[in-house]
Amino acid sequence: MSGAVQLSLPSCAFESSSLIHSGRLRNRSQIFCNQTDLPHGEDDEKNGVHCRREHSQRRVILVEKYGNSAVKKYFLDDNLRLQSFLDEQTSPTFNGFQESCFSETKLSWLPDLIKDFILPTGFPESVSDDYLQYMIWQFPTNVTGWICHTLVTSSLLKAVGIGSFSGTSAAASAAAIRWVSKDGIGAVGRLFIGGRFGNLFDDDPKQWRMYADFIGSAGSIFDLATPLYPSYFLPLASLGNLTKAVARGLKDPSFRVIQNHFAVSGNLGEIAAKEEVWEVVAQLLGLAIGVLILDTPGLVNSYSVLSTTWLSMRLLHLWLRYQSLAVLHFNTINMKRARILARAHILHNKVPGTVDCNNEENILVWERFTRPSIVFGVSLEEMMDGERSSSTVMKLLKLYANEKFILMLDAQDKDLKVVVSFKVGASSMAVLRSIWQTYWLDKHWDSSESVVDQLARSLSEMEDKFDDFVQLLEGAGWDTHQLSLKVPNNVQIDVS
Repeated sequence: MSGAVQLSLPSCAFESSSLIHSGRLRNRSQIFCNQTDLPHGEDDEKNGVHCRREHSQRRVILVEKYGNSAVKKYFLDDNLRLQSFLDEQTSPTFNGFQESCFSETKLSWLPDLIKDFILPTGFPESVSDDYLQYMIWQFPTNVTGWICHTLVTSSLLKAVGIGSFSGTSAAASAAAIRWVSKDGIGAVGRLFIGGRFGNLFDDDPKQWRMYADFIGSAGSIFDLATPLYPSYFLPLASLGNLTKAVARGLKDPSFRVIQNHFAVSGNLGEIAAKEEVWEVVAQLLGLAIGVLILDTPGLVNSYSVLSTTWLSMRLLHLWLRYQSLAVLHFNTINMKRARILARAHILHNKVPGTVDCNNEENILVWERFTRPSIVFGVSLEEMMDGERSSSTVMKLLKLYANEKFILMLDAQDKDLKVVVSFKVGASSMAVLRSIWQTYWLDKHWDSSESVVDQLARSLSEMEDKFDDFVQLLEGAGWDTHQLSLKVPNNVQIDVS
């Protein structure tokens, strides 16, 4: 990478950052030191203490704090070489990881991995005070509801001739178990989506709502294949249910964000109720047309005609879904819209309004495929990419002393690649500033000039023009007070 310099290896060998992110250090607090750096004849415990004391006497210039409570400290040794050592804190204290007394008492026994899976990002600060109490009561409520559902399913199957109340109920019970098992396998898909990807829907509900229909269409193919392989009904139906449950896991939270967008008067309940009216009317009409199609002579007995009809209707459905999402005009700034707005300001010194920007936004494209490439939430090691020196790191710290982020770039490829680390206390505005700087660098990049010099020039330009950018956004109707730009919490840096 042009303009990058070298960081020498530390004198003490500690676990790599990959172990930090994997969570394997949660129950480990000791620091491992290279034996060649320690006095001979001392036991491991004394060596560990010696290493800690040696590092504590050196000036720490930067600290990386990880979501699993691990901390990596960077310092200069006697030869002014940048080195690091790993520490682990038993109780997180930095921004974004504090927990209220109530939450700590109730959930202290849960592993961090499970907490991250079942609770919103930033909990408890990101939710109201009554959120956890409500969810604790809601969980057994849902359990009892699904127990009732299982029992009622058995009764329904008996009513259609599978077993009877007067005779044996074994057949009905077995059929009910198989049917409920199919539903249970599908529920696993919703569990995975909600736990693993719950923080994505606020940023880009249009994209995830469209993806939900694509995945749901794939799930319907398994259902459509059951007549061809009746002996594999249960696995095919279960796969179909699983796939459609994943789609539902994407659809429901995405649509709730869209409903909230509609409720400009705080009337979210009424918006949801009226949407239900539209949906039920469409459901009844669709069912009626579907029955008429099934009554068409020759269609029921022709699988090829049935599947072709389904495929035609499904393609029409996907096209209509795309059109319905394309007309949505959000005034919030997410990653895609931030890119469009920053590029317009850099190139034309103006920003598009909400309608034009939403029309330009590509619903289907994934963020990782957009250019220039921006990777948020990286560690110092990833930022410097192997060739590092204390001088470059110190220059970066000085350059970004007044910013809540540090941005570095890699111009080796044809397309510019940018990596960004965020400081403790960074907000969504820091994300927006880093995007603006990225597009300025993308326009003015000169491979013959040093990276650090161009970073300094871009920061100077941002200092002069970013306030004008924000004023133009507000004048064009954009909400600059609540940006849909999340600061990654997997790693944050603290500069001493």
